[in-house]
Amino acid sequence: MKEVAYSHSDTPVSLRLNRKKWNMKRNWPLHMMLVPAILLTIVFQYVPMAGIVIAFQDFKPWLGFTGSKWVGLDNFRFLFRYPDINQVIWNTLVIAFFKIIAGLIAPFLFAVLLNELRSMAFKRVTQTLVYLPHFLSWVILGGILLDILAPEGGMVNRLVVAFGGQPIFFLGDGDWFRVTLIVSDVWKEFGFGTIVFLASLAGINPALYEAAEVDGASRLKQTIHITFPAIVPMAVVLMTLSIGNILNAGFDQVFNLYNPLVYEKGDIIDTFVYRLGILNGKMSFATTVGLFKSVVGTVLIVISYRLAYKLANYRVF
Repeated sequence: MKEVAYSHSDTPVSLRLNRKKWNMKRNWPLHMMLVPAILLTIVFQYVPMAGIVIAFQDFKPWLGFTGSKWVGLDNFRFLFRYPDINQVIWNTLVIAFFKIIAGLIAPFLFAVLLNELRSMAFKRVTQTLVYLPHFLSWVILGGILLDILAPEGGMVNRLVVAFGGQPIFFLGDGDWFRVTLIVSDVWKEFGFGTIVFLASLAGINPALYEAAEVDGASRLKQTIHITFPAIVPMAVVLMTLSIGNILNAGFDQVFNLYNPLVYEKGDIIDTFVYRLGILNGKMSFATTVGLFKSVVGTVLIVISYRLAYKLANYRVF
């Protein structure tokens, strides 16, 4: 590697500047590789932010931004008086909350169980199988669930009837619909979450288990006093960071599974905005709801990162 020679007259500041220039010249191909990603981010993430102005207008597509009437905060006042908005926000919070809780408990326990397996081959096969659903889209999984949960002829209801029960309309009853959303989301994603906890378990010093075994600790006690304390900090981090997603209940999943029968219990903010903005043409009101969600979500993200730093000494920046 070519070395750069510095004269004795160079000051620490000039040395740093020279190193930065040298690193820039040396790594310019890597910087150029970032250009497409930066352009895509600007075009698809920052440029569309100009559309926020629609929330403060009585927007008409044929008049555009400049021709539409400016109404100030009227859309926001109407938002909080809208008869269905409280139920929609409540649905979003309930579904997202239980998804977060179940989505942490399931991979936490599964990672602990996998860690106890002695057969590495069986462990890897199991981990791969539970990880595969993560790569399937909700369009595919939605079709599968519609089939197996059908009240007449569905595999699940056949089992229910075989055990003496009555068929359940999982996707047509509001309460069962919420349960279906939570369980199916956990089934799809817990394999991916397991990887995070397994990574934490991989960092445990094997000498701790050996010392505990010498002292006569059973596998259960080793799990309680060594394994659990090692991955609880990661669980705390994931829990606190999940606070920022409390208003994201999963548009793809709900959109592919819901129907008018479950709007009262299953309609969330994202699907509500879709119906208002795209189907009913109320673009200003839909943008207002989306902006409200974004502002609240940003505040929650900031709070969650502060909590993660306070509780688990986790920092992103």
